[in-house]
Amino acid sequence: MAKKSVIARQNKREKLVAKYADLRKQLKKEGRYEELDKLPRNASPVRLKNRCLLTGRPKGYMRMFGISRVTFRKMALEGKIPGVTKASW
Repeated sequence: MAKKSVIARQNKREKLVAKYADLRKQLKKEGRYEELDKLPRNASPVRLKNRCLLTGRPKGYMRMFGISRVTFRKMALEGKIPGVTKASW
């Protein structure tokens, strides 16, 4: 599990990105890059990192489910993810 501070920092960045999304889009469209530079750095969506929603793990992230591969496997074997079964042939 990731440190609580890392998860909190990521959540803070996500809120900033959502807050400034419309303004950033408008400034880019109008070509006012000087004003765009004055916005907070963490307001840029590029600074976000995909993390597991449950554990905060940054690696092995599965976009379709929003969780890491380790968490996915554990939940799938417990039957907590509908429609996912263990393959056997």
